[in-house]
Amino acid sequence: MTDTKAAFTLDDTFTSAEATALVDRLRSAFRTGRTKPLAWRRRQLTRLRDLLTDNRAAIADALYADLRKNRAEADAMEIETTIAEIDDYLEHLEEWTAPQPAPVTVPGVPGSTARTVLDPLGVALVIAAWNYPVNLLLVPVAGALAAGNAVVIKPADYAAHTSALLAELLPAYLDTDATAVVEGGAPETTVLLEQHFDHIFYTGNGTVGRIVMTAAVKNLTPVVLELGGKSPVFVDRDADIATVAQRLAQTKFANAGQTCVAPDYVLTDPDTAAEL
Repeated sequence: MTDTKAAFTLDDTFTSAEATALVDRLRSAFRTGRTKPLAWRRRQLTRLRDLLTDNRAAIADALYADLRKNRAEADAMEIETTIAEIDDYLEHLEEWTAPQPAPVTVPGVPGSTARTVLDPLGVALVIAAWNYPVNLLLVPVAGALAAGNAVVIKPADYAAHTSALLAELLPAYLDTDATAVVEGGAPETTVLLEQHFDHIFYTGNGTVGRIVMTAAVKNLTPVVLELGGKSPVFVDRDADIATVAQRLAQTKFANAGQTCVAPDYVLTDPDTAAEL
């Protein structure tokens, strides 16, 4: 680890110059090859897993302070789901990163072979949403680390307690030469989006998604946009109405209805609607 600042909190200013220096620092670390070995990737994933298991109670308390999320829901839908993703990466990392045979399309070269080699992209930016401020931040961070990238981590500002906790914990667990945390809202995100990243992962709404995509186009940066929308439910007249009603209630009440696939409205015929 270095003495360079690894987390910018809400008490800090975060200027364009600081953002540029931060990304340049992570890119320099990436270019040394530090993040490429599978041993480094496994270490980061294991440490991220340790962060969740070591601080389970503190994370649940922060989620309650931000969202009034009860302990069981925090554990099941934020912590355990993220651990399960990390475990999947750890189990399949060698398989997923192994070179794959590819057809040779150039004729007249007897005995020639080809393969597809998967290389890390560079410095990734992960911007999280507030409704699942642990899972929707750390799952894409785990993916970026598993792929051998350096990562700038932007927690959700509306979940302020969770953001502050993660800004404190992540530098204590991860390699701060290749990862950094930036807290804040629209001003800090705007400053970050001025930088040249090699991949951006944003979870949130379509309005901000357009801003992210517009910023990424300037550098031809590939983007994943995981955007919320409307989720209608169609109920056929021959459906098991009791089962449908139970499932609708379960998914709508989960996380106080703040889930991108939570049902918004129901479409059905009048008789079925009355029974439902």
